[in-house]
Amino acid sequence: MKELELKYGCNPNQKPSKIYMTDSKELPIEVLNGKPGYINFLDAFNGWQLVSELKRAAGLPAATSFKHVSPAGAAVGLPLSDTLAKIYWVDDLGSLSPLACAYARARGADRMSSFGDFISLSDICDADTARLIKREVSDGVIAPGYTDEALEILKQKKNGNYNVIKIDENYKPEPLERKEVFGITFEQGRNELKIDEEFFSNIVTENKELTEQAKIDLAISMITLKYTQSNSVCYVKDGQAIGIGAGQQSRIHCTRLAGQKADNWWLRQSPQVMNLPFVDSIRRADRDNAIDLYIGEDYMDVLADDAWPGIFTEKPEVFTREAKREWLDKMTDVSLGSDAFFPFGDNIERAHKSGVRYVAQPGGSVRDDNVIATCNKYGMVMAFTGLRLFHH
Repeated sequence: MKELELKYGCNPNQKPSKIYMTDSKELPIEVLNGKPGYINFLDAFNGWQLVSELKRAAGLPAATSFKHVSPAGAAVGLPLSDTLAKIYWVDDLGSLSPLACAYARARGADRMSSFGDFISLSDICDADTARLIKREVSDGVIAPGYTDEALEILKQKKNGNYNVIKIDENYKPEPLERKEVFGITFEQGRNELKIDEEFFSNIVTENKELTEQAKIDLAISMITLKYTQSNSVCYVKDGQAIGIGAGQQSRIHCTRLAGQKADNWWLRQSPQVMNLPFVDSIRRADRDNAIDLYIGEDYMDVLADDAWPGIFTEKPEVFTREAKREWLDKMTDVSLGSDAFFPFGDNIERAHKSGVRYVAQPGGSVRDDNVIATCNKYGMVMAFTGLRLFHH
């Protein structure tokens, strides 16, 4: 198959629409179920590159949850603790395969943003992963293959219309890539930059103790940023992204946005949130929305007298700002990557509030001294990579 007709482009009024190979080669994909659209394929191809690189860097199965051409979450297949299994709503599934753990982490990091996601998997999709996917609101999945059982499970989703794409894992694109904007063709060399532990060898802070886990987490951060719409920053802990700030014009706004997502991930693990008395009939998405409101500034939206009886069996106490801060102060050893330099120390100040200890960024700001000094104030380890990772 050299081309594939799509239903429409980014929007229904943008017709005709298709994907095709300009060199008359075969497309490296096969649609096994459904009819993926234009944005689905943008998410799928970006996500596939991300998980392929994560697997090479960490040596573990990898998964990502994409929305609107940026990852909402990305992770490698480390086992889930009881706490993580519970906040990711997979504690009823028993022991999960490494690939299923990777997707549970990727999806669970920011469940609000992952609603209606497109999934990319580094390995052949197994039944564990398919069962997890089947219960979530999602548009489709791309993987190098599917077990027979997994494919049958996925084909039952969305009344048989769930998008399932198989990609040739040996496909290598041409070294030059092109795209058209306003009828004008842009051309550039592909970003084939390899990110491994040597990427973080130039440590510029007084503290130079970069742990092996931090090297892995920083690599996950930078690989995730490589496929995130810029400006972007990414917080990572224990093998998974916990906060991604994408597409912001200001670096500090990226850091705040991603930091708030990382904070929410940690707050969801607090006893006060894990013990919320939800009514049995509440849907998964409504439960996610209720938690997001409960831990935020608009908590009265779910605690008001006319609201809480439809959500909880009894009215929870307010999660006060002081109680939240006390819990957040327990989050430590977080890694933070940035796709371009931090222009001011305020980014580090904000990162510190979310438990960041390890930082990787290109460096090169006229205020590098200020950024380094702020890291030193908090005993952080910061590496200058010397390389920017913009993605558009």
